[in-house]
Amino acid sequence: MKALSEDATAIGLIDGVFEQVAPIWHKELLFALAKGLPVLGAASMGALRAAECAAFGMIGVGRIYEEFAKGERVDDADVAVLHAPAELRYAPLTVPIVNIDATLAEALRQGLVDEALAAALGSSARQIFYKERSWKRIASHAGFDWPAMQTLLERAAIDQKRLDALQMLDVLSRMPAVQKHEPRDWRFNSTPLWRALYGGEA
Repeated sequence: MKALSEDATAIGLIDGVFEQVAPIWHKELLFALAKGLPVLGAASMGALRAAECAAFGMIGVGRIYEEFAKGERVDDADVAVLHAPAELRYAPLTVPIVNIDATLAEALRQGLVDEALAAALGSSARQIFYKERSWKRIASHAGFDWPAMQTLLERAAIDQKRLDALQMLDVLSRMPAVQKHEPRDWRFNSTPLWRALYGGEA
């Protein structure tokens, strides 16, 4: 809503919190889309919402979005990560499944692990709660030597969330610097809850 009132020319969604406050609401994105504003999503919650709202014109960017859109990835928890507070710039404190999968795929490509070990590490990662998931815990859970894991990470670590976020920022940087409203073939439904929250604006 604020972006629309400030004459944004496009909206890009990367991530958002989901426990302390309500996560980004689909209705907010649909409202912007109904107004004809381009809305893009990538990397984390942005990728999820883009896959969920693609039928309404939301644009997904990056590998993580593609995996959700194609049904190759279905669990929202794959992008979940524990992060520091705002005072520490929300620095990630744990590692998300999407980064683990990308890293293990690269390690496999380089021959640093075989398919059995990559599968074991991936399975171990999924058995650890996202707020406790670190590479060290994954290695311990899988019975993998920590120094060997450190070497693997030095050679093959991939931050897929960051790569996808940067890709979306690049796409946004090349979009027109003036508002260009695209017509939609659907109508926004202003529900009672929406009107209560936003004063009936539709």
